[in-house]
Amino acid sequence: MITLDTQQQQARIWFESLRDRICAEFESIEREAGSEARFEYTPWDREADGLTPGEGGGGMRGVMKGLVFEKVGVNVSTVGGAFAPEFARTIHGAGDNPEFFATGISLVAHMANPHVPAVHMNTRFLVTTKRWFGGGADLNPPIPYAEDTDYFHQVLKAACDAHGPDYHARFKPWADDYFYIPHRQVHRGVGGIFYDHLEGDFDASFAFTRAVGEAFLTAFLPLVRKRMFTPFDEADRLRQLEWRGRYAEFNLVYDRGTLFGLKTGGNIDAILMSLPPMAVWS
Repeated sequence: MITLDTQQQQARIWFESLRDRICAEFESIEREAGSEARFEYTPWDREADGLTPGEGGGGMRGVMKGLVFEKVGVNVSTVGGAFAPEFARTIHGAGDNPEFFATGISLVAHMANPHVPAVHMNTRFLVTTKRWFGGGADLNPPIPYAEDTDYFHQVLKAACDAHGPDYHARFKPWADDYFYIPHRQVHRGVGGIFYDHLEGDFDASFAFTRAVGEAFLTAFLPLVRKRMFTPFDEADRLRQLEWRGRYAEFNLVYDRGTLFGLKTGGNIDAILMSLPPMAVWS
């Protein structure tokens, strides 16, 4: 078992409580659609040479497949140990000391209706020789609606503005840059916010990270309810499946979270839960 200090425990508790709220809201939407789908939870232990089960922490993978959410994964994890030397040099504050702690929540929802946007949200707290928060949320509609995009951005901007006058001006372009697929020369979606290495004042950074989680619920749930019964045809579905191929390419080739999980002994199914249940390459 990992021994957590006060800050680490506060962050872990928040991420797990946010997971509970998000999963309850998503299950509620399934009920509105006449579905009895529920999340199935699978615990896992971090694996690394010399570790007994549980010694390096672990997490809980939650997956639901329903009528509205074709596949949604909501994962939480709390892990610790030591990075491999080469990987440690790529992590903030780990170049001279590879020991680390990480706790966080990660969510990806692939929707059944092509008119409902897919979405990603992740927030995390990491400790090396530094302590910092990171995360963000971004919208990924196969069929974009300008009013939906504007609403999503407005909610995230309000969350940013309440905690830092320059936050949105910094974190929105960061998302645009991060979620870009160079080999396709397209963005993965319509953006959102992305931030990392938010450090120095734990209470302020933690408050903002909590605000991002709250804003996600406010920004995404109304869009699902607005579009989940919109009629669609085979052309719409094909457009969605082709777009999902781009999403898969980004996550397998460029996503730093995927790499972090693979490099730190994470659960493979939890790491790759972000992949869509079905995609096509025309």
